[in-house]
Amino acid sequence: MDTRTVFGFGAHSEISEGPELLSLARFADRAGLDLLSLSDHPYLGARLDAYATIAFVLGRTERLAAFVNVTNLPTRPAPLLARTVTSLSALSGGRVKLGMGAGGLWDRITDMGVPRLTPGDAVDAFEEAMVLIRKLSGGGPPVTHQGRHYSVSGIEPAPVPTPEIWTGSVGRRSLAVTGRVADGWIPGHAADWLSERYRSSRPVIDQAAAAVGRAPRDIRDVFNLPGLITERPLPAPRDRDGRWTGGSPAQWIEELTTAVLDHGASGFILFSPSGGTPDATTLARWASEIAPAVREATGQPRKPAAPPADPGPELGPGYG
Repeated sequence: MDTRTVFGFGAHSEISEGPELLSLARFADRAGLDLLSLSDHPYLGARLDAYATIAFVLGRTERLAAFVNVTNLPTRPAPLLARTVTSLSALSGGRVKLGMGAGGLWDRITDMGVPRLTPGDAVDAFEEAMVLIRKLSGGGPPVTHQGRHYSVSGIEPAPVPTPEIWTGSVGRRSLAVTGRVADGWIPGHAADWLSERYRSSRPVIDQAAAAVGRAPRDIRDVFNLPGLITERPLPAPRDRDGRWTGGSPAQWIEELTTAVLDHGASGFILFSPSGGTPDATTLARWASEIAPAVREATGQPRKPAAPPADPGPELGPGYG
């Protein structure tokens, strides 16, 4: 497992925004960022399909990893999801993570013909899916699995290791699942390391991990982090509720360095203040000023960048 602090950016892109997204991804790849994150809402017709999009992005980049933040599991059955992520990993040289969620917007999920699960059953299916995906990865003899939610008979595992699994767990039961079987956790609702949600949730993960003999520190904290990067320092980079809102590069660097050194943060995924895709100028400052400085301040090697990247539009109607 890679133990470096990762820096990425997140997107919620519509089909019409495909050229812009690919341009940003190619810039991020050359600028030394680690990760692109895409949301998964397959019931929204105007939205790019998350897995089709990351496959396309991985094919047009060289070093950038990608993942779905987080996979809408009820609409993507675990055996097929295992085939998807192992194939993406093999084709990209391991540049994929597996984001997993139990399913949230059930009214929309059922619009796609998926049977509604109770909250308890959804969490059970969430855990069973991760266990089955691991069985269907990494080679070995054919797998037969007869579970409550998934059943396969004599299926050969892919000869590819399971990508790191990062979850978007929120409730206590799903947090415990993360502790038992996942590799990373993305706190819900863009909660950060100083939030009450984080303080009350992380111990649940740690206790569940220890109960099955795992080291809690092996489960990484990766934060979705919306915020504004400003030219000048803000009087306060957090609002009255203590939520991070942004500030100058120096304020970001100080905050994220503290998060890594004092709170064990393992990664940051930048979103716009509204929770959407960052603009090109903001992404350039994130990649060229903030990420390298935090790496240096925390004693991690800088990720070498490719030749200078232009974050502006670069693609024609064929997406390059």
